[in-house]
Amino acid sequence: MEKKIFKREKKEDKPVLAICYDFDKTLSPDDMQAQGYIQNVGYNVEEFWTESNELAQENDMDQNLAYMLKMVEKSHGKFYLTKESLADYGSKVELFEGVKDWFDRICSYGEEKGVIVEHYIISSGLKEMIEGTEMAKNKCFKKIYASSFIYDSGNVAKWPAQAINYTNKTQFLFRIEKGVLDINDEAVNDYFPPEEIRVPFRNMVYIGDSATDIPCMKLVNSYGGYSIGVYNPQKKDKSKVYEMMKEHRIKYFVPSIYTEESEIDILIKKIIDKTAKNEELEKIHYKNQREVEEHQEDRLKRKKRNIIYNLLNSGSFATTHTLIRESDEIDEWEQDEIEQLFEAAVTNGQIKSIIGDKDIYFFYKDLLEKYKGENDFADELKDLLN
Repeated sequence: MEKKIFKREKKEDKPVLAICYDFDKTLSPDDMQAQGYIQNVGYNVEEFWTESNELAQENDMDQNLAYMLKMVEKSHGKFYLTKESLADYGSKVELFEGVKDWFDRICSYGEEKGVIVEHYIISSGLKEMIEGTEMAKNKCFKKIYASSFIYDSGNVAKWPAQAINYTNKTQFLFRIEKGVLDINDEAVNDYFPPEEIRVPFRNMVYIGDSATDIPCMKLVNSYGGYSIGVYNPQKKDKSKVYEMMKEHRIKYFVPSIYTEESEIDILIKKIIDKTAKNEELEKIHYKNQREVEEHQEDRLKRKKRNIIYNLLNSGSFATTHTLIRESDEIDEWEQDEIEQLFEAAVTNGQIKSIIGDKDIYFFYKDLLEKYKGENDFADELKDLLN
């Protein structure tokens, strides 16, 4: 099988602010499965979740895998659980006030301020149902990370393709950070220099409603981002957000009202404003840092040039040993520099006569191991060392 080439997002010229959302009880007042599906298979909502959680507990099973298995089992003989039927359920999911036009509105505000705003879903709910929402159809989301099924030849759900729980949610924040968005792309584990990170955590927002969001909230908070707890404005129960605030899981809490001039609208716009200003400062910081690195690199190059020149012209044993000690402190030599060091050893009779001294012998032996080319001086040096 051919190795898949993954599409990766590159660092933009403008700063990117990634806003990540849980879905159930964050953008919608209830679990998406409880807004049509559970009722259609002849269950009341509480009974379905009780059975699902008992199944998980009895079998040491992930709770999300348990509810997905229940969905497949309970639809059998009643209707086909297809991608299309799940999308249809998703299209009927109730949303909090202002959600439908929230995403485009916030992107437009970001554009005015010179910030690219991207919206991501990270949910234990079903991807197929989220894809049925008006926002997903309008391509408001950069990426939807959620539990999903694989389907048989008749397009009927037969097995979980992905189960996302509260602990593995955090991996997607690292994917967003590095622009490695495909769920199977192992480059998420690669090292990226800080200045090449596409969405640093300081430019990340996580919005959620409960304990299942805590790992993501904590991670975003720890690295200078913004975690926001939301609560249902109709129920006015703030106990969860109070608890999360008390335990330093979130920085802010607001009601789930997404209309213009709502609390979350004002808060996110302030974060966008701060991001624009902060990234101007970060650009200056990285510019200064590069200048220092270039200065250090220039200084190292000058030091290496001086060592090579002085070795070529060394006239005393003491000077040679001193220069070799200085050379040992340098970790990296370019191939052309190594060739010049070989030339010094072979053409300077003074060095040649003490090539067997321990420090000089091992210095040149190590250089020969690092050398990748072909060179007459290298061949002669090998004979000398032997």
